[in-house]
Amino acid sequence: MPKRSEEMLTDVWTSLLLVWITCVPYTSMTPIISQSKSLQTGSTALLRGLVEGQRILSRAKRGWVWNQMFVLEEFSGPDPILVGRLHTDLDVGSTPIKYVLAGEGAGTIFAINEITGDIHAMKRLDREEKAEYTLTAQVTNRDTDQPLEPPSEFIIKVQDINDNPPQFVEGPYRASVPEMSQVGTSVTRVTATDADDPVYGNSAKLVYSILEGQPYFSIDPNTAIIKIALHGMDREMREEYLVVIQAKDMGGHMGGLSGTTTVTVTLTDVNDNPPKFSKSLYEFVIPEELGIGKPGGKVKANDRDIGENAKSTYNIIDGDEKDVFEITTDAQTQEGILRLKKPLNFETKKSYTLKVEAANIRFDPNSGVPFKDTATVKIAVEDSDEPPVFSKPTFVLQVDENAPINTVIGTVTARDPDVTGSLVRYFIDRHTDLERQFNINVDDGKITLAKPLDRETDMWHNITVTATEIRNHSQISRAIVAIRVLDINDNAPEFATEYEAFLCENGKPGQVIQTVSAVDKDDPIQGHYFEYRLLPEMLNNPNFTIKNNGDNSISVLAKHDTFRRQKQEMYFLPIIVTDNGNPPMSSTNTLTIRVCGCSREGIVQSCNVEAYVLPIGLSMGALIAILACIILLLVIVVLFVTLRRHKNKPLIIKDDEDVRENIIRYDDEGGGEEDTEAFDIATLQNPDGINGYLPRKDIKPDLQFMPRQSGGPNGVDNNCTTEWPSSQISTHHPDNQR
Repeated sequence: MPKRSEEMLTDVWTSLLLVWITCVPYTSMTPIISQSKSLQTGSTALLRGLVEGQRILSRAKRGWVWNQMFVLEEFSGPDPILVGRLHTDLDVGSTPIKYVLAGEGAGTIFAINEITGDIHAMKRLDREEKAEYTLTAQVTNRDTDQPLEPPSEFIIKVQDINDNPPQFVEGPYRASVPEMSQVGTSVTRVTATDADDPVYGNSAKLVYSILEGQPYFSIDPNTAIIKIALHGMDREMREEYLVVIQAKDMGGHMGGLSGTTTVTVTLTDVNDNPPKFSKSLYEFVIPEELGIGKPGGKVKANDRDIGENAKSTYNIIDGDEKDVFEITTDAQTQEGILRLKKPLNFETKKSYTLKVEAANIRFDPNSGVPFKDTATVKIAVEDSDEPPVFSKPTFVLQVDENAPINTVIGTVTARDPDVTGSLVRYFIDRHTDLERQFNINVDDGKITLAKPLDRETDMWHNITVTATEIRNHSQISRAIVAIRVLDINDNAPEFATEYEAFLCENGKPGQVIQTVSAVDKDDPIQGHYFEYRLLPEMLNNPNFTIKNNGDNSISVLAKHDTFRRQKQEMYFLPIIVTDNGNPPMSSTNTLTIRVCGCSREGIVQSCNVEAYVLPIGLSMGALIAILACIILLLVIVVLFVTLRRHKNKPLIIKDDEDVRENIIRYDDEGGGEEDTEAFDIATLQNPDGINGYLPRKDIKPDLQFMPRQSGGPNGVDNNCTTEWPSSQISTHHPDNQR
């Protein structure tokens, strides 16, 4: 590496020297083209021509001479490296000039000799960090610092060396390719990057190769596309491969840098394997009592493929009585489950042989490979102890409702279907015959009557009969027995309801008073027919008669129009109703007929005798009006009496007319005319004052005088006189009321 760097440095300096020798005469002869351009330099033109095209700089009244400068990256030494030299045609030796450098890195990365114009790099540079620097050069008077020329720009480029290895930024990689792919099938593409300059030299020219992964895969050295290199790569043999890829710069030559990455290649599955049964013959033993739809066995065809390519479907393609069994596929386990479609019977058929096929759901029909397999399934039916079987699931029996006790109603039968055959016992489930109206013979299944029946109470009786094997009591079967109770004529007909008829006093002879119908609890097959008649002693009834309507009803008619409530208010008409049963049944029903007062239109108004004494011609509205007048008069009288009482009360006593009376109480009889101590005459003569006191007007009159007590026996005056206002006088002695 140091040797190569020295060779490159020698080549650069040689090129610079040749350019300088070639371009100096050309510079002195070139005319001034424009003031806005810099000095033209032969070295710059040559180097730019090599890299990015020729560029000539020129400016009036001055002549700059320098190269577009280059500096090697990563150069390090004891002294600063000379990058280049600036020179102007004003520098003739007589004028004191000074070179000034400004711009990117001036004074830090790059330094200029003010006298000679030499530019040196003070630090080691990295092209990958910064590839070029733009600087400004200017010449000034050394003594006065006055600029002698306008400033001009130039570029210092960092020349690349191969100091960065290739890198796989996106690695490690994962890729997949279908198994059994053809040689040359593309798997994936990898990409490496190199930070070196791709324009200068071969530092960034990469070449790819496989370090690990032969002979299965190959890679294009330029495009880095990985391809299949081996025919017949089978996923079932090996599913995953690890490939190591190398990228080397310098075009793959000696001394180049390299980087590596890994690619994990997975072979995806294709349907290249048919399903295969693990054995060619399957044998199962299935009990004959196995329920419909229940699994009886499982078969399995293995497939080396995975996912959808390994899924199979099963079918019964041959065998005896294929409709007895069916086979379905378990989506989770990919097993074929054998299920029962019809009941098995060991006594009828003891074994079955079936041919089962397993076929892939997904396969290429053009491949010519039969992606299926077959196997034989033998099924042996196992004899089971089955419960007794009734001759029919439901029995319908009939019995008359007047049948005597122990009458045989009917017989139920059941048998043991097993080969050995066991005797059967019969029982009635008493939960269905709570009243124990029936019995059954345990040996022959005859059902007899235990209690009398009434069709009008229960027309049907549903009981459950069980049949049990003698040798195995757990084997039980059940059958429903429906017993219908047949009707006999044991109920007499009667009125459909309690009829009450109303007869108008002013009715016409022959008018229909009431229509009567009857009902019968019995239900004869030919239907009901009722016959109505009056009692024999009522055949010549002078008041009423009956007429048959022809629809099992009659009409009751009045014979005259002389019915009066005051004469007879109510009539009772007995009627005999007879049915057409065998023997016929009859009953006597009484029709109540009330005589009522009716309007001219025949509307019943009153059926009471008391209403008859009211004046003829008064309607109900007139009666209500009379009653309202009476109530109004009573209210007026009460109000008048109340007002009179209020007028008799005394008026308010004026202050100047204070009227008083003496209330005299005696504990014994009075003394007659000689008793002068009974009252004070002076008080009566002087009503304005008592004992010299005048009444106070600011106190209520009834509170001005209090009872006066004087000494007597026990401190109480027997002849006590109390004066009160006359409005509050109370008398307790009969003599004081006079």
